[in-house]
Amino acid sequence: MKVAFHGAARAVTGSKHLITLNNGTQILLDCGLFQGMGDITERLNESFGFDPRKVTYLILSHAHIDHCGLLPRLVAEGFSGSIFCTPATRDLAEILLLDSAKIQMQDAEYANRKMKTVEDQEMPLYTDKDVQQTLRQFKTVPYEQNFQIEEHISVRFTDAGHIVGSAAVHLQLEENGKQTRITFSGDVGRYRDLLLKSPQTFPQADYIIMESTYGDSLHIDLDPIETMLGKIITQTCLEKKGKVVIPAFSVGRTQELLYALNALELKGVLPNIPYYVDSPLSLEATEVLKNHPDVYNNGVKEVLKVDRDIFGFKGLRFIESVDESKALNNDPQPCVIISSSGMAEGGRVRHHIRNNISDPKNTILMVGYASPGSLAGRLIAGQKRVWLFGQDYDVLAEVQSIKSMSAHGDYEDLLQFLSIQNPKKVKRVFLVHGEYDVQQKFAQRIVNAGFEKVSIPEYHQEFEL
Repeated sequence: MKVAFHGAARAVTGSKHLITLNNGTQILLDCGLFQGMGDITERLNESFGFDPRKVTYLILSHAHIDHCGLLPRLVAEGFSGSIFCTPATRDLAEILLLDSAKIQMQDAEYANRKMKTVEDQEMPLYTDKDVQQTLRQFKTVPYEQNFQIEEHISVRFTDAGHIVGSAAVHLQLEENGKQTRITFSGDVGRYRDLLLKSPQTFPQADYIIMESTYGDSLHIDLDPIETMLGKIITQTCLEKKGKVVIPAFSVGRTQELLYALNALELKGVLPNIPYYVDSPLSLEATEVLKNHPDVYNNGVKEVLKVDRDIFGFKGLRFIESVDESKALNNDPQPCVIISSSGMAEGGRVRHHIRNNISDPKNTILMVGYASPGSLAGRLIAGQKRVWLFGQDYDVLAEVQSIKSMSAHGDYEDLLQFLSIQNPKKVKRVFLVHGEYDVQQKFAQRIVNAGFEKVSIPEYHQEFEL
């Protein structure tokens, strides 16, 4: 049995981990899009490093695009097997993949306007037809159910607490009378998440494929999230008469922001200004979360007893059309604009940043992970000039960050996730989904916790299990 790492290897995005059994059966864990990796991003997304036609099954940990965003291309290139995931992941994946296909098709159409010959025409990574075929291959499995894929392969999902439907994947494989237990953490959430349940415990594993995004960080803020949000909005919108622009992922982060703002309204301290969510996808994702209330933690369930709509409050408006989005840039009144994408690498938020970044009255507020090379990452790092839409802009707006607003666990959360394992029985931990310098630091923390063998795979590196 072998495992090869074809994505999120010494990098955060592009999740693809391929297990090959001695009889040729191939199980692919996730098939994510590479994002925010500069000039090499497009090339990475165009080549898998393996033959999609030879993949037997796919198991999807959750619906974030860096974990599921290349599924339609995999299908278009010949993968015909089943895609196993939780019911909520299937619901989210549908809206996210259709949105991704729309972007791929629009980008290709825009690029081709400048091409003079048919030979130079760009093709999208995949189309909406590819997405529809992909969705037909989905099969859902509830949490905590041992599901027999075939005679010698079973899978179990446990709640990873990351986003709605997210799961840690636990495989039990039998070869030549010998059982091998492999756990893939997916993305591990927080044990004190604002909305979701904590990650569940899971059975003993022989091998663990472990995410490490925040393997050297602690999400510590002095005040609760809603308190910090209230202060920033008050200072920017009421005192300076400016705007707060928040790049936020449509799934997870936006709903957490809405929940925190709703909490301020319940306390009677929400500033009386307009609040815009400029992302049609966010509205759909919010509805998916509402349709799966079983993922809420006990604190949210208590709030639901007194407030039926935990994501709605006075002054909130979802923006859907492009014209409405553009109109926000011509409106001088103080407001809060929540818009995707979270790393500010695409979407409508880049327009809002361009129109507000050079005014000291305004605030750009980061509320989630941002790779160092992304626009959000560069702003967090303190870059004073940024390139947007073919032009340099001075960063005069205030840039702030709420560290504790992350769907990813910090190193204490990650170690707590691993703590229920007997480290002496774990043959090897593979660290994925992290920047290499971060992974090296986290690897030492894991070794200090008693795990003897920790590897940080390179891109396309294969290991014998």
